Amino acid sequence: MTVAPKIDVRDLKSVRAAARASNSVVLGDDFVAPRPDDPLAKRPRGRRLMDLRKSPLARKIIMFNLLALIVVVAGVLYLNPARDNLAYQRSSALVNEVELIADVFEAQFPVSAPVNLMSGDGADARITLENLDLRGGVDVYLFDTQGNLIDRRSDPVSEDPPVRGLILDRQGVFLTKILSDLWSRGVGLFRNNTAPAQPDLTEALAAKVPETLAGGTWIETRRDRSGRSYFNAQTPVVQQGGTPVGVVALVSAPGELDALVARDREQLLQMFMIGILISVVMSLALASTIAFPLSDLAKAAELGREKNARKMSPHRVRIPDLSGRPDEIGRLSSAMRGMVSALFERIEGNEQFAADVAHEIKNPLASLQSAVGTLRVVKNDDQRNRMLDVIEHDVQRLDRLVSDISNASRLDSELVKEEEESFNLLKTLDHLTEYLGNQAREKGVDFISDLPEGSIEIMGLEGRLAQVFVNLISNAISFCEDGDAIRVWVRRRENRVLVVVEDTGPGIPEGALQKVFQRFYSERPEQQFGDNSGLGLAISKQIVEAHGGVIWAENIHPTDADIGSEPLGARFVVGLPV
Repeated sequence: MTVAPKIDVRDLKSVRAAARASNSVVLGDDFVAPRPDDPLAKRPRGRRLMDLRKSPLARKIIMFNLLALIVVVAGVLYLNPARDNLAYQRSSALVNEVELIADVFEAQFPVSAPVNLMSGDGADARITLENLDLRGGVDVYLFDTQGNLIDRRSDPVSEDPPVRGLILDRQGVFLTKILSDLWSRGVGLFRNNTAPAQPDLTEALAAKVPETLAGGTWIETRRDRSGRSYFNAQTPVVQQGGTPVGVVALVSAPGELDALVARDREQLLQMFMIGILISVVMSLALASTIAFPLSDLAKAAELGREKNARKMSPHRVRIPDLSGRPDEIGRLSSAMRGMVSALFERIEGNEQFAADVAHEIKNPLASLQSAVGTLRVVKNDDQRNRMLDVIEHDVQRLDRLVSDISNASRLDSELVKEEEESFNLLKTLDHLTEYLGNQAREKGVDFISDLPEGSIEIMGLEGRLAQVFVNLISNAISFCEDGDAIRVWVRRRENRVLVVVEDTGPGIPEGALQKVFQRFYSERPEQQFGDNSGLGLAISKQIVEAHGGVIWAENIHPTDADIGSEPLGARFVVGLPV
């Protein structure tokens, strides 16, 4: 299994790079052509929209889209001004019509003779009404000035003959009629249906005659006992000279306005049905692009939590490659693939760490076992004391090794828990070099601290970074002898700061420049055997990389052209972002 690169799941580019570079999970073409024993290979090749009925996410998408459409249509129906506009147009037409009928009567009156509509003096009202050609089921009432009904004329034909260019298609869709009826019933629940009983229409019109004679033409909208709307319009009939002789009342057919409004509502509901169909289709298409990929990702994740997951090969945990999608699902797929890769890397690292721990502990245990066995047979006090010294040294070595292993194993969790803060790196290094410089001078080693003036503020864990520098400087002191020198210097660059620890010790073998950062690797003189666990530089590298920095080791040569010559010492460089 190839170890995946370091990733940051908050960085999409880092996650995708890790996913592409990793071979610990099935990526790319392997997902397109899975192995026969893969549980995800049982997924059907083709998926239908009907499969979305099992998806709660798809149902929510459709429900919320339909709910939004229903709220919009209900608001349009409730606030639609079509009824008011139609009522105004019909009222205007009826006013013109009733005034025109009044003008017909006035045109028949003599210029100077008195007129009495009740007795027929000056004009025969009944003949005039009979000769009117009425349409639309309207009723015409003629009253005298006292409110007495003279005559009434109704449209005799319930269905008017068609007029060219004036044809209204009243055909509707069955479903829209049902929806319109449901809407009417729903609105009726909020309407006051306890209106008082309607009086006789003739009496009601006659009661309005004095108002008409005094105020002129007027019109109103009323409802009959069935709740159907109709219009009442009245206008005075005057003789030449301005003397009123009667009143003409015009009543429209009940339900005429309601039929026009219902037709307008049916057209709106037809658009609503089309909108529902389009919304459902679009919602299904949208849900399929979301629900199916998420279902694949969830199924792949669920395979890892099953009870028999520990029996599965890591190569059977496949995360679908959806990184080509420029949306959050693509980011999620890349992040999951990178996280699985990092998880396998961590598991492999822990296994290797456990094996290394067991190997490192066996060495002092074997030495202890040999010393104890030898101690049983030796009789010389000097040899017995020598064996006791070996036992004591191995016990100290074991204690140091266990302590370092414990610190290394807790490092990851502690780095996550601790809060980063801004601190002055130069101030921290000044305190460390002052303390460790005294230790170096006591050993006869020259210690040079080359720190710039001012301050360099960085964000991080001050205690952990101090641990790194203490380890580097302490290692340099341990490799130096009387007359050697150690130099610690710092330089600021554009977006980083370099902390360098140099010494004039024996240097590092060229083949071990990378190995020194591995766990339990130690390149020490023979007289220092067992004094170090080999975890210091590995821990230092882990801390530096957790801060987004880098650390490397190199030898100091007389010239760059003579890299094969004996080194003049070793140099460790730590680069941190600022």
